[in-house]
Amino acid sequence: MSDNSNSQINPLVDPHEIHLIVLTGMSGGGKTVALRALEDLEFYCVDNLPSALLPQLVDAATSGDRRGRPRRIAVGVDVRNRGADFTHMPTVLSELAAAGVQVHLIFLDCRDEVLIKRYSETRRRHPLAIRGVSLADAIVEERRLLRPLMAIAEKVIDSSELNVHQLRRLVATGYAQATEGLTLMFQSFAFRRGLPLDADFVFDARCLPNPHWQAHLRPLSGKDTAVREFLDAEPLVGEYFTDTVRWLDAWLPRFEQDDRSYVTISVGCTGGRHRSVYLVEKLAAYYRDRREGVLTFHRELE
Repeated sequence: MSDNSNSQINPLVDPHEIHLIVLTGMSGGGKTVALRALEDLEFYCVDNLPSALLPQLVDAATSGDRRGRPRRIAVGVDVRNRGADFTHMPTVLSELAAAGVQVHLIFLDCRDEVLIKRYSETRRRHPLAIRGVSLADAIVEERRLLRPLMAIAEKVIDSSELNVHQLRRLVATGYAQATEGLTLMFQSFAFRRGLPLDADFVFDARCLPNPHWQAHLRPLSGKDTAVREFLDAEPLVGEYFTDTVRWLDAWLPRFEQDDRSYVTISVGCTGGRHRSVYLVEKLAAYYRDRREGVLTFHRELE
């Protein structure tokens, strides 16, 4: 972890102001994961936008009728952008800040050896590893190009020792301090792979009918329509969902009164693909209709 890792992302001051988070950093450092976490928190997210278009994006996203317009915007910037973008970015961000936009530049860093390992495991190609350039040399060049942005970043997050869920939680918790009420993370998991270590509550869905035993449903997940229809038709599943919501509705306000900003609710089944995923998606949809700050994470799918 970097020297900034012991503190959270600087919380947004006022959710009613216009906030722009610019996510940048090393390819493979977790920018896509962080952007997805902000999208779950109802930020208007755009990936790989040229810096010259940032003012137009902010204006288009926030102008006109204020009702229902996004006040929170997140943009991903990386080395796929033109080299001049990194030179112009500080000026563009300063101009937006002078215009009253709350600008937050977050840099996602990672040690070189971890980046190399991640690329080898995923078999992805580094965006600069072209025309015979080695992966190690591409990482060196990327650091050179991004050095001006890292120097002015409000926050540097070293993701070297973070898994996907921990990074999502770090990003979400930093924003959750500025939201009204509790931020909820619903995550699915497989009991056969162990309990999530960061779970605040664990619900066991292994007692429910299992789509795994339906041959045509086995390769699917709880996100797929056929699996949802199968579980929707099971009265026991509906009863389980209703009881879970009743329990959460009764006890989550107690945690809000205790000044908690973030709670992780984990739902597990045998394989972590069908029942738990279905319930997490359904619980998240239920609470998104009633509050801000609801995220989902499917451990076995991701």
